[in-house]
Amino acid sequence: MGGGAGLGIQDGCAYGGAVSRFVIEGRHSRRVWLGVVVMVGALSLACTRQHAQSTPDASSLLQAVPPADPAKMPSLEEAKHWSNPYLVIRPETVGLLTDVTANEERILKPDEVLNALAELPRSAWPYGRAVAILVDAKPTSSEEEKAALRRNRGIVAGELQSAHVAINWISHS
Repeated sequence: MGGGAGLGIQDGCAYGGAVSRFVIEGRHSRRVWLGVVVMVGALSLACTRQHAQSTPDASSLLQAVPPADPAKMPSLEEAKHWSNPYLVIRPETVGLLTDVTANEERILKPDEVLNALAELPRSAWPYGRAVAILVDAKPTSSEEEKAALRRNRGIVAGELQSAHVAINWISHS
C-alpha cells in the first residue's frame, strides 16, 4: 500500500468506498474553522458583557445626586415653587418638567422616567434626590383611565423607590 496507510489509498488514489485524503483534510479544516468561530464568538460575547457591566445604569447615576434634604424643600403650600424635577402621571404617559428645560414638558413612557432623570444635570436637583409627582386624575376619567393611572403610578413609584429617590406627592387643589 502506498501513500496512505490504512486509509484505502493506493498510489495516491482512493479505491472502493474509502475516504480520500481531501475529505479527511476537509473535515479537519472544518473543525479548525468551527473552533475559530466558537472562540471569536466567545471573545465577542465576553467583551460585550464586560462593556455592559461597565456602563452604569440610571439608578447608579442618580446616586451621584445627594440624598433629599427636607430642610431645603418648600412646604406643600409652596409646591408651585418646586425647583426639582416634577412628574405628571397620565393614563398613557408621564410628563417631566424641570427648571433646566425652562418649563418645557418632556413626554415619557413610565419605564423611561428613571433614565430621563439620570440624564439631568446636577443643577436640576437643588433639594437633593427628590421629585414631586402629580397624578393627573380627573373626575370624568373612565375606569380604564383610572386603572392606567394606577398602573403608571405604581411603575414610576417603584422605579423611583428602588433608586432611592424621595417622592413628594402633590394633590389637585
